[in-house]
Amino acid sequence: MASAGLIVYVLESQRIDSTLNQQIDQEIEEFRVLEGGLDPETGEPFEDVERLLRLFLERNVTDDDEMLVIYVDGQARQSSPNQFGQAILDDPAYQQAIDRLSRRGGTEVIDSARYHEVWVTRVNVEDVRSTTAGGALVIINYADDERSELDRTMQTYGVVTLIFLGFITLLALWRAGRLLAPLTALRSTAAEIGATDLSRRIPEQGNDDITALTRTINGMLERLDSGFTAQRQFLDDAGHELKTPLTVLRGHLELLDHGDPAELAETRDLLLDEVDRMSRLVGDLILLAKTRRPDFLVPGEVDLDHLTRSLLAKARALGERDWQLDETAAGTAVLDEQKITQAVLQLADNAVKHTDPGDTVAIGSAREGGRIRLWVRDTGDGIAPADREAVLERFGRGRVRPGDDGFGLGLSIVRAIADAHGGEVVIEDARPRGAHVEITLPDRAKETTWPRS
Repeated sequence: MASAGLIVYVLESQRIDSTLNQQIDQEIEEFRVLEGGLDPETGEPFEDVERLLRLFLERNVTDDDEMLVIYVDGQARQSSPNQFGQAILDDPAYQQAIDRLSRRGGTEVIDSARYHEVWVTRVNVEDVRSTTAGGALVIINYADDERSELDRTMQTYGVVTLIFLGFITLLALWRAGRLLAPLTALRSTAAEIGATDLSRRIPEQGNDDITALTRTINGMLERLDSGFTAQRQFLDDAGHELKTPLTVLRGHLELLDHGDPAELAETRDLLLDEVDRMSRLVGDLILLAKTRRPDFLVPGEVDLDHLTRSLLAKARALGERDWQLDETAAGTAVLDEQKITQAVLQLADNAVKHTDPGDTVAIGSAREGGRIRLWVRDTGDGIAPADREAVLERFGRGRVRPGDDGFGLGLSIVRAIADAHGGEVVIEDARPRGAHVEITLPDRAKETTWPRS
């Protein structure tokens, strides 16, 4: 607003100067026309300077801020009527300006003590007769009224500007408060979040950049909360499941009789079995913890027909069953072949544990509706509908056969691998009996950004 006011002031000042110059040029032009014309009384060119000047003064109608003075023989002889009076003629600044312009003529701006800014223009006229002295037309323009009007306009502009600045300031404070409210909430929420509680979220309101930032921060908090939850779950699971085998190890070591070779051999086999069991448990827990890492998957193009047949060939070593190939999908897909192989073989291993020799275990794949399906079905005990969600959780177990020493992590690993691919695990009844466990994955392009838990 200050810059706008300055520009307006400069432009208006230039306009005033231009208007005054136009008035002066107009008077000079009119005077030159009369000077080059004929005397209306004689019909001849003007021979008397004073006659020329007086006739011009009589015919001219001056503006309110303008005054004409005629000089003959260096003396002021007559002036046009005006609202300012004759006092300007006695002003020392005016008299000095007239003296300076006596030879060359022209315009000079003076600062009068009474009238402030005054433009003085002198037009010299020489008489054609040598017996008569020369004369001059003096044009006086008073700029004080125009300048005062501009000053009053700028004062009004200043008052209006201050009022609007106050209004804009109040509006800006109100709007800034509303805009910064999410940032304040963000700061307070961040201050309240502790290492043991990352469940707090910032309220999302509106649809602007601040809301987008809030949404991004909430997403970051969600990922942090998920990561810390996974860490705590890993520690809780590891501590809980390792407590029993460690207790067994300690108890046998404390009661071990070093003098009895038979007991040493029996205890050694028992402890090695517990160590192997702990190693499998730790390996499964570490795998589950890694599923949330961005480098968990290494996707690549995989031939689905070759993958399905390879899975069946590898699964045959898991047990004496009637292994069958249902069908295979055509073409290639983008997925992590190693992790998918691990998941399907885990399903096949579960199928072996819940079937008897001679039972059917089948593996197949299909591609339909933008999805890729990989499944394992068997003719064993099946999974009760009430247990299907529980067995997909960590350490969740349904009805198992005697001798099954699993930890309840197998299907949770399968689900984690499916989730990392953006898919899911579905458990259904097989026909005529048994379980049908299927991994369903999106049929993604190679450039697709993979989801992260």
